[in-house]
Amino acid sequence: MVYISEDIWNFDLASALNDISAQRREQALKFKHEQGQRLCVLAYQLLKQALREEYGITDNPLFEYNEAGKPSIVGHPEIFFNLSHCKEAVACVVSDHPVGIDVESHREYRDSLVRYCMNDDEVVLIESAEHPAEEFIRLWTMKEATIKLIGTTISSGMKDIISPKYKYTTVIRQRYIYTIAEFIL
Repeated sequence: MVYISEDIWNFDLASALNDISAQRREQALKFKHEQGQRLCVLAYQLLKQALREEYGITDNPLFEYNEAGKPSIVGHPEIFFNLSHCKEAVACVVSDHPVGIDVESHREYRDSLVRYCMNDDEVVLIESAEHPAEEFIRLWTMKEATIKLIGTTISSGMKDIISPKYKYTTVIRQRYIYTIAEFIL
């Protein structure tokens, strides 16, 4: 199940910080700017909502991390989740199988970045698109969601990570795009 929120500035941050785990509070307070703190807290709040609605879990989840930094919920190896945020929105996906999600703001098209992280076929696809910047963000979110799905790092090869062995669901909103990546079952 996917949970999205654009309400980054519509909650009491001090109160919300007291309603999350000490682990997540420490993580949120590492952000220098309030927006980063809010995004971190809101992502956790979405996960708490998802766990409550989907699994009946009301306790604040604690995380453990694999060697690449992919989080899992302590005591619940059967629950898979992923979090992402951009300046406009926060996204959380929860499932009974591995899953990844990425959300990115629409932004200016930069040819140098496209050529750096996209393969030749993707460059052609982007350049021939009606809205190249949007197509770039769509492909970028697919790549990031895949990396988060498989639990690896971005340095492991960005250009050829999109694969037919994964299922992608992309949603294009006015100010951002998000993609969910899953293994084809």
